[in-house]
Amino acid sequence: MSWIEDIISPQTRKWEEFYKNRFQHDRIVRSTHGVNCTGGCSWQIHVKEGIVVWETQQLDYPLLEDKLPPYEPRGCQRGISFSWYLYSPLRIKYPLVRGALLDAYRAEKEKCGDPLQAWENLQNNKEARQKYQHARGKGGFRRVHWDDVLEIMAIANIYTAKKYGPDRVVGFSPIPAMSMLSYAAGSRFLQLFGGINLSFYDWYCDLPNAFPEIWGEQTDVCESADWYNAKMVAVMGANLNMTRTPDCHFFAESRHNGTKAVVFAPDFNQVAKYADQWVPLHAGSDGAFWMAVTHVILKEFHHDKKTPYFIEYTKRYTDSPYLVELKDEGKYYSSGRLLRANQLEEHKNIDQGDWKFVNIDEETGDFVIPKGSSGYRWQDEKGKWNMKYEDGETDKTYNPVLSLLETKDDIAQVEFTEFGLDKKALRNVPVKRIQTVDGERLVTTVYDLTMAQYGVSRGLDGDYPKSYDEKDQAYTPAWQEIFTGIDANMVINFAREWAKTAEITEGKCMIIIGAGINHWYHNNLIYRSGIMALMLTGCVGKNGGGMNHYVGQEKLAPSDSWGTLAFAKDWQGPPRLQQAPIWHYINTCQYRYDGHSSRYNTVPENEMTAGHHADHIFKSVRMGWMPFFPQFDQNTLELSKEAISNGAKTDEDIAACVMVTNRICAMNPTSWRKKMMTATGMHKTRITPAPISGTVTWSVARVIS
Repeated sequence: MSWIEDIISPQTRKWEEFYKNRFQHDRIVRSTHGVNCTGGCSWQIHVKEGIVVWETQQLDYPLLEDKLPPYEPRGCQRGISFSWYLYSPLRIKYPLVRGALLDAYRAEKEKCGDPLQAWENLQNNKEARQKYQHARGKGGFRRVHWDDVLEIMAIANIYTAKKYGPDRVVGFSPIPAMSMLSYAAGSRFLQLFGGINLSFYDWYCDLPNAFPEIWGEQTDVCESADWYNAKMVAVMGANLNMTRTPDCHFFAESRHNGTKAVVFAPDFNQVAKYADQWVPLHAGSDGAFWMAVTHVILKEFHHDKKTPYFIEYTKRYTDSPYLVELKDEGKYYSSGRLLRANQLEEHKNIDQGDWKFVNIDEETGDFVIPKGSSGYRWQDEKGKWNMKYEDGETDKTYNPVLSLLETKDDIAQVEFTEFGLDKKALRNVPVKRIQTVDGERLVTTVYDLTMAQYGVSRGLDGDYPKSYDEKDQAYTPAWQEIFTGIDANMVINFAREWAKTAEITEGKCMIIIGAGINHWYHNNLIYRSGIMALMLTGCVGKNGGGMNHYVGQEKLAPSDSWGTLAFAKDWQGPPRLQQAPIWHYINTCQYRYDGHSSRYNTVPENEMTAGHHADHIFKSVRMGWMPFFPQFDQNTLELSKEAISNGAKTDEDIAACVMVTNRICAMNPTSWRKKMMTATGMHKTRITPAPISGTVTWSVARVIS
């Protein structure tokens, strides 16, 4: 048979029927994939007789604006093969309970007929309890009916709450973006039960610590379509092709829009193929690179050139004009805290004076109190917490002094520490002498301290670098070579190009940053080094600019209304939420094996660094700065009964009686753990319901050993 005869012969083309049948479907539904991905891609799910046969990307996304590329194509290889997970023989489709536990429980239940009593009997039977405990890690799971597993879960939680207190029932689940409904179902149960929700974002090291440290919020980044608006992008530790697959096309398309892309990575990774420039710095050294970039920016674009856009932005949107007290250390000074408004005689009785700070008006030389200070948010008189150039007490407009260099009363020698090389430097800083309620004080601005910290002398004496070539002076381009392995000239050229681009475009330079940075021990310092360069070039809060952590559409969720349901705020308040890392650190006695952080981390010598992490945790709990659960070393139900028996009539009376006991668990976590571990075997048990596609699986632990 010739090749042509094969083409026209229906008998020899029956193999095509299999291919056609494989993609037959009777309807198409819209859906997405409930996995730990924040892409939120819309998919066409082709279904035949109730079975998913194949998937393809939706092509009907609305156009955000006519100056941006369309959102589609969105989706990735993981999404298009998701139906494989649905029908995988390895997928858990039913509740499973370890056979040894199930048999022991059923035997006790058959004796007494009462589920709760049966569970209590099992916990009091040391031999039976050890038998199912020792079976862990050996398989032996058995499929059971939902009624069985729900009964065991219910009675185990009730037993724990009655015996030890409801705040010994603790739940953890990963990110709600997997399924907001499923997450809310578990979290609402825990809150109504009196249990505890553990955090997730910080527990698996995805929380960018620098964001709350600088801006006081969790993660506020641009929508990925805004990458297209940038004119210079630095990518650090973010493999966009792999981890931001549905968004990556915006990055590729931005190149056609004239964007320059620079990738920082020790290896030539997938995203480097998009780059104009690949910077192969050593792993974890990105912070040193950006410190040197900021050194160049401050010297050339803030001091030498005084770029108007940068100066105005730095005045208005950073704390650079704020006054800082200098502490007298004898032969030199060190930087102290921000000057408080209530330290000034004329404002000593001001409302929330400890949280209102001070600038100097450039025109009059008078002290002014910016409305942006946090005290104006919490004071009794509302409506003054804003970013206007207005004094919060007089409503008069002002222009803040950024530097005291031209109006100084004196020069002070201030000590600065460079932790990279473990060096100290004494550098002159311009200061003003002011009268406070505590006497005369020297103050300078945050901006002046920043200049000195970064080694920009501005004609002042002291241990300042004389040029970019000094390797033993922070934070010169030559200094960063020691840590990054990148040539100093490359840093200088990058800094100049970055600043020039930001100046011309008024802030269209951005950093896209990923887990390759965020999972380092010192991730917050790396983030903050990049953020400094962004802020000093006016790039934060601008379309096409900013520090963009690896999140997607999760920030578009109705967090406030969802949170009300998820944490039962419609029924009670406040919710019992606990930081997971600290909870594990204390309740699993990790603190016993952890030395002082100052032994493995270069830090200054002070009260904070001299203590142990566990001491700081206890102090924060005792002072009411941070929640911790369990709260007391006794069943809270019993504590409440005890308070009532002592005459307490209201919730406030009970709280007052309980607090007098001073038996905080964070003070001695082993005390309550010992009591429970000697009395119950439930402290290690987990019963996890079978995960359903697109839902979050809740793992509820009674007590962690």
